[in-house]
Amino acid sequence: MQTEIEKSIPIEHIRNIFGDFDRFVKKIERAFSVDITERNGSVKLNGSQDACERAANVLDGLLKLSETNGQINEQQVDYIIFLSLEGLGHEKDIAEIDKDIICRSITGRPIKPKTIGQKHYVDLIRTKMITFGIGPAGTGKTYLAMALAIKAFKSQDVQRIILTRPAIEAGEKLGFLPGDLQQKIDPYLRPLYDALYNIMGADSFAANQEKGLIEVAPLAYMRGRTLDNAFIILDEAQNTTPAQMKMFLTRIGFGSKVIVTGDLTQKDLEKGQTSGLEVALKVLSKIDDIGFAELTSADVVRHPLVQKIVKAYDDYEAKINDYKHRK
Repeated sequence: MQTEIEKSIPIEHIRNIFGDFDRFVKKIERAFSVDITERNGSVKLNGSQDACERAANVLDGLLKLSETNGQINEQQVDYIIFLSLEGLGHEKDIAEIDKDIICRSITGRPIKPKTIGQKHYVDLIRTKMITFGIGPAGTGKTYLAMALAIKAFKSQDVQRIILTRPAIEAGEKLGFLPGDLQQKIDPYLRPLYDALYNIMGADSFAANQEKGLIEVAPLAYMRGRTLDNAFIILDEAQNTTPAQMKMFLTRIGFGSKVIVTGDLTQKDLEKGQTSGLEVALKVLSKIDDIGFAELTSADVVRHPLVQKIVKAYDDYEAKINDYKHRK
């Protein structure tokens, strides 16, 4: 049954919400199979009752975002549409999330959570001594952690930043690579360098690294150390062994904050080898000072196609697992 809903939107926000050449409102129409027309701030939605109500929720969310931020981008439109389609009821919360600026990149771009999952992750990092961020590529696990680390370092909440990840292929192949040890391990650490350069700039990073205030090293370098007054990030933790994970977590000293990130669907361990991240999630789940953030394909903030790819793989793996359980 067709219905019509009428909403009033201030004229000054119409262009923001509708987008150039109405590209945002066309996305809403396609997503909910509704027709949307506007005249002098009066917006009419035509379609099924449920579709019109969901589309109206999207318009409410975009209006709140326009009032708060003054600008709307395509990723925000896509995410608010997703929230309404899923019936999650958080469309208006995006405006509040958008105000939570962690810091700015070297070019002045604000770095902030962009989804509800990312906001939860950032809040856990702020309040917990240890936070596990689990989720697929593109969910901002490492980048947001890096931004919070640099902010803490600049405000002198910590004295140094330590970034590490397991170089699991190094055991067999490292000796055959050309160059000295640093040149051999750099490829495994490149994503961490890229994030540091983007947020604080190459010159600032190099100066602080030379002073020993910022350290980027493979996980093996953590053995035998106690890390006080540091912001420590373990990246690609799905590639740790249980012994490596235990070694890392027991390095933590006073005044430190630890972030462990990983994607359990991207393990590069040898066949049959248990992931230290999987074990840690089971062993530590009931400790109050440890936070766990599970990010999903809904939190992917790269190109929209990446989100679709992640979702397609999630659906495929769910079907495979379901088939195995039924056998």
